[in-house]
Amino acid sequence: MNDEKTTQHLEFSDNLLLSQLIGPGDANINQIENRFGVTIAARGNHLSISGIEADVGYAKNTLQYLYAHLSKEGNIDSEDLENAIRTVSNSLSLQPDVTNRVGSKISISTKRKMIFPRSKTQGDYLHAMQHKDMIFGIGPAGTGKTYLAVAVGVSMLIAGKIDKIILTRPAVEAGEKLGFLPGDMREKVDPYLRPLYDAMHDMLPAEQVERRLINGEIEVAPLAFMRGRTLSNAFVILDEAQNTTPVQMKMFLTRLGTNARMVITGDISQIDLPNGIESGLKQAMEFLKNIPEINFTVFDEKDIVRHPIVSKIVIAYDEQAKLNNARR
Repeated sequence: MNDEKTTQHLEFSDNLLLSQLIGPGDANINQIENRFGVTIAARGNHLSISGIEADVGYAKNTLQYLYAHLSKEGNIDSEDLENAIRTVSNSLSLQPDVTNRVGSKISISTKRKMIFPRSKTQGDYLHAMQHKDMIFGIGPAGTGKTYLAVAVGVSMLIAGKIDKIILTRPAVEAGEKLGFLPGDMREKVDPYLRPLYDAMHDMLPAEQVERRLINGEIEVAPLAFMRGRTLSNAFVILDEAQNTTPVQMKMFLTRLGTNARMVITGDISQIDLPNGIESGLKQAMEFLKNIPEINFTVFDEKDIVRHPIVSKIVIAYDEQAKLNNARR
């Protein structure tokens, strides 16, 4: 590793965006300095970064990543800053393609915000959803599997490329059954589908979500409601797919119709099916892995974009699971 000291310079064309990049009281560049052990100095529309060559490279890429984000979103917050640092830190090279990955080719525009990948895997996932008809997003909670799928679906609906978005989940949560829950059918299924509603409201104004739900452009329903249908001209998302049985998964996958796209998301470490019942997601991963028209994008803890502690929690549980398996 090269421990020689170096200085690199960055020039920014928009002084207003640069001011936001630096942050109030230099807060943003101070955090980048502390994280990578570098010194950042601002003069006019230039930033100079000094330190060990590798660390300077990471700090430079972080600043470029954040500036590209600012150019599209107009602001950054502490979460954006942390995500940029994590994305660059997890890159395998000194020149990760982070600026291109927030470019127009893979950024997603919805009514409420511009959404872009925050890791290489997220970028690959977005690319797959734009070019494949069936996509599996597999990995731990917090990696953006469902959120990004909803974003792509909304963008296609707004652009008129599809007629409707269908969001579905198996109604299996820690062994509970719908029939034992109080209320009518919508009240029964809403708790299971709430994360999908939340993502949708992040993409569209509330009144548009409600209007599109009423006119059928957005459909949110339990997986059982898909039986017997052919899903055409639609963007279909099956969430929590690890809780499907093999029969349910086959039923769902064979609903694919013309001009339709299916995204199947799940976390095989969070299976809530009763003991002895195989996960339809795990079976599909094995049975379908050699079909070139189907994309499998696998996330890991490095792709988690929630609070930084979530990644550490996932790692801790995974390590304990490995120890338990080793003892058996």
